[in-house]
Amino acid sequence: MMRYEELNTPSYIVQERKLKENLEILRRVREEAGCKILLAQKAFSMYRVYSLIAEYLDGTTASGIFEAKLAAEEFVREKAPVAFSVENAFRRNENEAEEEGSLPDLRKTPENHVFEPAYKNTEMRELCEICSHLYFNSLAQLEAHRSLWEPRQKAGDLEVALRINPEYSTQEGHAIYDPCAPGSRLGIRRSQMPEKLPEGVTGLHFHTLCEQGLEPLIETFRSVELRFASYLQEARFINLGGGHHITRPDYDVDGLISFVKEIKEKWQLEVYLEPGEAIALNAGTLITKVLDVIDTEDMPTLILDASAACHMPDVLEMPYTPPLFLAMKSGQEAYEEEQGQRVRKPETADEMVPAVCTAKTEAGKPTGASKGAWVRLASRTCLAGDVIGLYKLPAVPKVGDILTFGDMAIYSMVKNNTFNGMALPDIVLEHDREADDRFELVKRFGYQDFKERLS
Repeated sequence: MMRYEELNTPSYIVQERKLKENLEILRRVREEAGCKILLAQKAFSMYRVYSLIAEYLDGTTASGIFEAKLAAEEFVREKAPVAFSVENAFRRNENEAEEEGSLPDLRKTPENHVFEPAYKNTEMRELCEICSHLYFNSLAQLEAHRSLWEPRQKAGDLEVALRINPEYSTQEGHAIYDPCAPGSRLGIRRSQMPEKLPEGVTGLHFHTLCEQGLEPLIETFRSVELRFASYLQEARFINLGGGHHITRPDYDVDGLISFVKEIKEKWQLEVYLEPGEAIALNAGTLITKVLDVIDTEDMPTLILDASAACHMPDVLEMPYTPPLFLAMKSGQEAYEEEQGQRVRKPETADEMVPAVCTAKTEAGKPTGASKGAWVRLASRTCLAGDVIGLYKLPAVPKVGDILTFGDMAIYSMVKNNTFNGMALPDIVLEHDREADDRFELVKRFGYQDFKERLS
């Protein structure tokens, strides 16, 4: 165990306390709605905390064989589990009426779901052995692998489902994350579905959301009801996918519980949710050190030992400006607005007054603006665009100062890379206890990790 001041930079620090807070919210949804909730590993695969998550959730969902194997090996519970079977997963209590919202208990082996747009023949046999649920993206894939999955399905060891495309987009400006965008390869459209669900298929799946609230989910499911009603009547379960920001403070949790109950009652379906971000939302930070300060024509540019391109790729991919502790403002738009280069669109009637334009007196410090200094945070890679963002801070940080980025548990460790030979950040777990030495160094990467990825 280590003290905070002993940690290296850069380091991802995952807070156990915040993880538990998120998981408690998800457990409430699971118990009150009577649904099952899975960890989408594509967003968060820190298996050091899988045993903790397994005490709250029903299992995991994987995007390929490596994630499926990781779950099979690491997503385990301390108590001896009861083996998964289709009969146990869906069986109603024969001796008494089922209580509203009741579920199979968490003593059973965690479920292991997997979806890929297409599977390799060499992987399918192992997936059928280690997974409890298998999702197909096309009828062609379903039939191509039938000889391998059907025996397991008939034996009651495997559930099989089709991913459908609701053809209802709720994304704006992020086509890269929109499975319902024109030309999407993800999910079977209604016009491509057979008259009835193919033999052996008992589930449906759609995944269309990205960092969204309840309303887009309801709207999407209404489209599913409109287009796929006959298949809902045949199916035994439906997976509503991920992208649900259930643990965000403004998410309508009560509304989600009611909506899931509505689906269960109306269609007599087992309901799954597979959030990824919601499990570790705001449960991690990335600490980084200032290595140099470069004076440029508009503001100081800080060179950090963390990289957007290597350590937080979504910053450049989406793009977005990650939260920074102690920042007064952030983002290009906020900077231009303060400099008088951009007219902000009023959000209320009270704001419909002319903006005051301010003239710059020195780099990053306009007159008439609140105190503080704008800085550009960048990396030490050779990529000119490896810029994390613009931030207004109380003062320009000095060489050696430590900066802390927020919400860095999700889509960070699972997507980082060693471009330019950049070392990967340490992975640290901050335990939920009051002690200075509450930081556990889970993983430290070195030169061999870089070298072994190459040839």
